[in-house]
Amino acid sequence: MKPLLETRRSAIHGNGVFAARDIAAGTELIVYEGRRITHAEADDVYGDSVETGHTFLFTLDAQYLIDGNVNGNAARYINHSCDPNCQAFLHEAPDGDPKHQFVMIEAARDLRYGEELTYDYKITLQQRHTAKLQKIWACHCGAACCTGTMLKEKRRRNRS
Repeated sequence: MKPLLETRRSAIHGNGVFAARDIAAGTELIVYEGRRITHAEADDVYGDSVETGHTFLFTLDAQYLIDGNVNGNAARYINHSCDPNCQAFLHEAPDGDPKHQFVMIEAARDLRYGEELTYDYKITLQQRHTAKLQKIWACHCGAACCTGTMLKEKRRRNRS
């Protein structure tokens, strides 16, 4: 049977992942693979600056993340979109160890052959979203509803 996915150059950014055949909504497409590291280890390896624009790191929880740069698979090439056609789901580990949690990428709607897979990265930064940060985290998805940035708006506090 023909594989579900193929990796090639993307009009959105760098490499992308594309449907190699028609795919039904709800189909589990690919597990986001890579080494499990702590946030502190990621800071040591990649720097603790939000100015890196690094998107191969997938946060699992407050302690662990997946580093798609090491032992990663094609899932690391799924690009961000403001109008995504896929969704990432965090699955608890059967053994209860948070380090063994995993992320499954699923089709959020029917996908046509050749369509690029995308999901919303939901990047949330504590820092003020300056013009510089918005440029570093720029979105190029081309969707009609594109916000121009992969950064999510912070929730505003109720001030009384």
